[in-house]
Amino acid sequence: MKINNKVKLAIVVVLLAACSAGGYQYYQTQQTAKQAAAIETADVQRMNLKSTVSATGTINPVDSVEVSPKITARITSILVKENDTVSSGQTVATLDGKDYEAKRDQAQYKVTNTKQDYERYLYLYQVGAGTKQALDTAEYNYNTAVSALSEAESDVNETIITAPMSGVVVGDPKPVGTMAVQGNSNPTVIMRIADTSTKQIQAKIDETDIGQIKLGQNATFTVDTYSGQTFTAHVSKISQTDTSNTWDTNSSSSSSSSSSSSSSSASVIYYYVTLDVDDPDNVLRLGMTARVDIETADVNDALVVPIAALKTDDNGSYVLRVNSAGQTEQVAVTTGIMSDEYVQILSGLDAGDKVSITYNTSSSKSSSSSSSSSKNKQQGPPPM
Repeated sequence: MKINNKVKLAIVVVLLAACSAGGYQYYQTQQTAKQAAAIETADVQRMNLKSTVSATGTINPVDSVEVSPKITARITSILVKENDTVSSGQTVATLDGKDYEAKRDQAQYKVTNTKQDYERYLYLYQVGAGTKQALDTAEYNYNTAVSALSEAESDVNETIITAPMSGVVVGDPKPVGTMAVQGNSNPTVIMRIADTSTKQIQAKIDETDIGQIKLGQNATFTVDTYSGQTFTAHVSKISQTDTSNTWDTNSSSSSSSSSSSSSSSASVIYYYVTLDVDDPDNVLRLGMTARVDIETADVNDALVVPIAALKTDDNGSYVLRVNSAGQTEQVAVTTGIMSDEYVQILSGLDAGDKVSITYNTSSSKSSSSSSSSSKNKQQGPPPM
């Protein structure tokens, strides 16, 4: 039996249609599989969550003092060395006192002479042979000499350097023979004494985080020399002014250029926060760099998602919830506290939900743009 051309054409059309439908179905299946594979998901779960503020600081003694001279003289002896324990009032060094002793002897000689003059003028005045003016002058000269002698004796006493507090000598003292110079602006520091039994950390916190810091908050920190070991501390003082006192216009140069002012206003503002350190074994050394995490909030059994899942747009925060078919839907959420890895979800999700933690390539351009911006905002405190 012959098949006419019309039947042949119809058969070909049907076969082509079937192949096209099958091919399209296969393509759709493959694309859906690829899309599902491209979406990395995370479970919405419950855990105990802590929010922290990170900072870097230096370990310092709570009490320390620089020992400087009250007179200018050459150091003749150093009676202690680094790491020695000293008591308050203990002699730790001596200065060359020959010149000051000579001035004291001269002052003593002048006191003796002016006293004799005063006594002679007093006698003459009492018997009517002297004037009151001469007596007053003699008395003034005598009192001036006594004051000079007292000052000279004080200078001699200052050649003996004593420890103003009990503690440990930190660092090497100045060597014998050094000229120790007095002064208010830049005196010679003969040695430093510190109470190393109590330590603290002075950390810098930027203005975006300082509002979360409260007195008494607990903190943990690490130091490079004891890798893997964590130490504890607590906040004991929060500075009321920033580290540069940028608010004090009187202390800054009034002649600074406008470009300099603009640069200053654009810089990050930091505040000093002091933390008392727990170091019962006295293993921490002064000057060590401490990497501090201050605990600012603590929520038990919090509903959380990874920070990478959180996105924002003009309407607020949202996540992309993933259903069983691998499809995503945008869900608005209300957030709470945040750790380095997770953010608390107060509303919008339930435990067991799955959320996308990657950007879906099929999402709109504007959605991807806002998500990227949100991710950048969640990078923690600015670099120190």
